Amino acid sequence: PNEDITREQMATILYRYAQYKGLDVSTAADLSGYPDAAQVQTYAQKAMSWAVAEGIVAGMDDGTLNPAGNASRAQIATILMRFCESVAQ
Repeated sequence: PNEDITREQMATILYRYAQYKGLDVSTAADLSGYPDAAQVQTYAQKAMSWAVAEGIVAGMDDGTLNPAGNASRAQIATILMRFCESVAQ
């Protein structure tokens, strides 16, 4: 609980929560357009693809996903807001 959370971990948590709530998680985006798409861990690939397709997670200013990068407070707030507005309605 005291560790930082990565962007791919955040996406995975929300993806699994959406699954648990019976929400549609079948939407998927092609991540190959991101130069660091191969850095998304295997366990997080479906979740990141879903989160990008739903507009919950967006690329960074440099065009990367930065999946293993720590999510800042601002990024977490934005991701949660987007999730609540578009998925958890």
